[in-house]
Amino acid sequence: MEKYSPDKNMMVMTRDQVRSFDSWAINQLGIPGVVLMENAGRSCAEIIKEKLTGIEKPKVCIFCGIGNNGGDGYVIARHLLNSGFEVTVVICGDSSKIKGDAKINLDILRGIGQPIQQLNMQADDIDSQVGKISAGADILVDGLFGTGLAGQLRENYATLIKSINALNLPVVAVDIPSGLDCDSGQPAAGDFCAIRAKYTVTFASVKKGFVISGDANKYTGEIFVASIGIEPSQYKSDLEHQKL
Repeated sequence: MEKYSPDKNMMVMTRDQVRSFDSWAINQLGIPGVVLMENAGRSCAEIIKEKLTGIEKPKVCIFCGIGNNGGDGYVIARHLLNSGFEVTVVICGDSSKIKGDAKINLDILRGIGQPIQQLNMQADDIDSQVGKISAGADILVDGLFGTGLAGQLRENYATLIKSINALNLPVVAVDIPSGLDCDSGQPAAGDFCAIRAKYTVTFASVKKGFVISGDANKYTGEIFVASIGIEPSQYKSDLEHQKL
């Protein structure tokens, strides 16, 4: 785990490069996606444990989307539970659409008896629901959307993001603050609608938008780059080898 600062020479990747790197790791190297997810989530959990050192009976509330970012959240929850944390896990979306590696980790949580909350995204009281679910939390985890997000947010998700920000609690963003565009470093939906994290644990490399936007740090907070078990530098070397 390495903390990012602008004066460091660190790997930077675009959205498409992130997709290509993940595909290479899974399809060419044969690393199962669930292994990459495990490594990513464990790294996030380590940062959370570090930031909550000294707090008696720490409580964490994890907001999970229905894609792989949410899957990272389920891994985080398990590792925090293993460390004695009180954890609230809330699915923000249609849980029937959770598939693949994310579903595996959700099923593990259910198998060990962890209650799973469901946010009603169709209701008019999203802000009220968010307040009740997160009550007493020392830190929040943003596992809603990952680097693939582009374009406008649905109105209910924009409301959710604004509701989380309004709590004024420290937030750890998983890979990228939800609502922030990976390549531009600006809120994808405009209207400043992106999670304002205190810490962002981004995977494998710094994202392009973090570097080129002067406003990105308002959303990312401190950035930590975590390994997922394979490095982009190895990917580059592999591509160079293929070209020879």
